Amino acid sequence: MAVFNLGSLNIDYIYTLPHLLAAGETLSATDVEAALGGKGANQSLAIARAGGSISHAGQIHKADEAWLSQLADEGVMLTHIIRSDMATGHAIVMVDGLSGENQIVLSPGANDQLPVDMIAPFLAPARNQDWALSQNETNLTTSFLTAAKNKGMKICYSAAPFVAEITASLLPLVDLLIVNHIEAAALTAHQGCTADALGVPHLIITSGAKGADYCGDEGSFHVPAPRVEPVDTTGAGDTYLGYVLAGIDSGQSMQEAMQDAAQAAALQVTRHGASAAIPRRDELVVE
Repeated sequence: MAVFNLGSLNIDYIYTLPHLLAAGETLSATDVEAALGGKGANQSLAIARAGGSISHAGQIHKADEAWLSQLADEGVMLTHIIRSDMATGHAIVMVDGLSGENQIVLSPGANDQLPVDMIAPFLAPARNQDWALSQNETNLTTSFLTAAKNKGMKICYSAAPFVAEITASLLPLVDLLIVNHIEAAALTAHQGCTADALGVPHLIITSGAKGADYCGDEGSFHVPAPRVEPVDTTGAGDTYLGYVLAGIDSGQSMQEAMQDAAQAAALQVTRHGASAAIPRRDELVVE
């Protein structure tokens, strides 16, 4: 099977700081770098490095095409990337050099101007039971996931940046929802129910170093996270999602996929950067 990801493509400007900024504070960075980013690109890269078959659709400025090489080199299919005159989306990523925690500011750029007529040709080769994946960093999320559902595809939704109203409206379409514990609390408060009553066949709630909880068609269980010393947590959630989706698409049980995802995300946070830090499957410890 395969995954079709309508996802954001950003250039990340990453600043390592002595600590995260307080209001009105100015700091000099101890390190600065630029890298391919965006939740969409990160998740596609994670799926590819986990061994999954992944096609990505999105939009960048035509002068920034070289940034796609990292995806292409990993086998991500890029036939439906639009090269336009619109500014490529970008993110300012500030990383605490001691704790690895981050603050991120997004500028959507071309990610928020995807044309609706790109959906049909992108999904044309998709088969029944392939996966459609999207996030909240582009427009067309609802249109894309609805079209995919109508083709008989399975739907994975990465509800970030989180907006409760948007997430709630998409729940009837979603087969796999992955949110962190803060997003889950906001969603259940909005819906006025517990997590197991959201009606999603597969729900994963991540809690960083505390691991992740699953409830859905395969029961209810907790998968712990390996203990590591993080240096940069940027992209950990995208790594986790990519490994889960690639795993279940290849036939793993949800628990097996989550165990691999926990290991991959733990390894990712011990490295600097987001996309560059995503591990390949052969780097995981075989138990």
